[in-house]
Amino acid sequence: MTVLATAGHVDHGKSTLVKSLTGTDPDRWDEEKARGLTIDLGFATCRLPSGRDLSFVDVPGHTRFLRNMLAGVGAVEGCVFVVAATEGWKEQSEEHLRILDLLGIKHGIVALTKLDQVDEDLLELALMDVEEHVVGTFLEGAPVIPVAALTGEGLPELAASIDQLIDDMGPDVDVGRPRLWVDRAFSASGAGTVVTGTLTGGSLEVGEELLALPLQDSARVRSLQSHHQSVDQLGPGNRVAINLTGIDHTDVRRGDVIVRAGQWHTSSMIDAELTVLASLNHDVSRRGAYAVYLGSGEFAAKVRVLGPDMLAPGTTGAVRLYLNRPIPVLPGDRFVLREHGRDETVGGGQLLDIDPQLSAASARPDRTIERLVAERGWVDAEHLGRLTGEAIEPTIGRWVVDPDVLTQTISDVRERIEAAGPLGLDIASLDDRQRAVVETQADLHVDQSRITVGEVRDPLADHPWIAMLSAEPFAPPGPEGVDRGEVRELVRRKLVIEQDGVFFAASALDRAARMVAQSLKETPSGITVAEVRDLLDTSRKFVLPILAYLDGNGMTRRREDVRIAGPRLPSPED
Repeated sequence: MTVLATAGHVDHGKSTLVKSLTGTDPDRWDEEKARGLTIDLGFATCRLPSGRDLSFVDVPGHTRFLRNMLAGVGAVEGCVFVVAATEGWKEQSEEHLRILDLLGIKHGIVALTKLDQVDEDLLELALMDVEEHVVGTFLEGAPVIPVAALTGEGLPELAASIDQLIDDMGPDVDVGRPRLWVDRAFSASGAGTVVTGTLTGGSLEVGEELLALPLQDSARVRSLQSHHQSVDQLGPGNRVAINLTGIDHTDVRRGDVIVRAGQWHTSSMIDAELTVLASLNHDVSRRGAYAVYLGSGEFAAKVRVLGPDMLAPGTTGAVRLYLNRPIPVLPGDRFVLREHGRDETVGGGQLLDIDPQLSAASARPDRTIERLVAERGWVDAEHLGRLTGEAIEPTIGRWVVDPDVLTQTISDVRERIEAAGPLGLDIASLDDRQRAVVETQADLHVDQSRITVGEVRDPLADHPWIAMLSAEPFAPPGPEGVDRGEVRELVRRKLVIEQDGVFFAASALDRAARMVAQSLKETPSGITVAEVRDLLDTSRKFVLPILAYLDGNGMTRRREDVRIAGPRLPSPED
């Protein structure tokens, strides 16, 4: 169901037109009915000739209720702009049009009301007046439909034109990130808390858990209603009433937001592009009591112009907005800026960076992902998605990395590994990002906890001490003169075996086991320590550690004064 807003000057017949099209009076309050003046947002629905369901958000036209008007148009993409043929273009017509333009609305129709109260000449003048004022705006070239809401004249043509407008707008895109700016919150008898708004960005379904911001309270969807019908699921682009459990209606108000937890980055400092209205009679600077209107919310704000000291009327430039509270936003979200002191609309535009990293003096924001990543170096891909609203594949590991930063990180890691020498670098000395870099380098190899450069072959296999131990396998020299760290690493890698304080080449103990196996093949009843000593041509100092190693590894067993074959004794030496 598409949602359209009405807009236009006070008393030009917006509410009457909506009532004629829908059968529902959008003026909800007794005061509105008594005064014949729309004060707050009104809502109504109808079915078009095509069979489509349509929702209207009827907004106030009087300047005193402009903040309510802004709350109603912040989440819609199309409008029916109302101008009375009896009065033509008025001051509030101009302000409403400029606001809609600033909010980036691209689709609209002009309803020229009170057709039954003018003659052909006045109607022609009114048509020319409208066409002149919409030049250069999104309404230039839009259909202008004369209507008489009270008599029904022109309403079929208006309904057909709305159908065509909806075709031109196309369907709302479901990106899986629902966001509902609350425009009403109330307690329904027997149901509890109900919030209403226009759903964008994603679908909602009954039973799911949502988050109310800024309250930060979770709430479950008890029921959904759209177009006065209960539904189990609802997609973006629809007016929706959500019955929430777990939250009190007094804790939610207009301008709050309903989202899914974990999908949004909330921010109170935002860089934005501001277009200053050409009709403004002064420059825009940091001085002033400003308010930012975004979604259905009004947020007190301070403004800092980025670059120059001020922005002249009719110009566009970057500003930093400091809001009075964090809100869930995305680059591309549109806003309107007003100054309370002068009670005037200053301008508006789009958000560029919802999490600025640079100081206001250095920032040069835009909406490019490359700029955002370059300012941060490394960005978690999921967090980047929250900052941009786009799904972005990681560059490396779970991160998106600036190319120059990645090149420097690779260089730094390789330099550290090469400086570590043949033992390699302890992987525990690297952080998560540096470890991710190691995994991308084909010539870097990790053996348990050490990283080395080169072939997979162990660089310590040719260590000089191993050669010395191998030269005298059964009477090996001690580790004197060998770096202690290298000794520990050689033992850890089992290139050298330490037994009872004596160090042997691994190949020496393997050879000793095969020689003992050959002797036991010839003398199965067992051999003595002295016989093993003579067999290996060594001394008691070395033969006892050798036998302790063979016993400990199940290759031999001690039986009284002799050794017999164990279950793990290798084949005899050839």
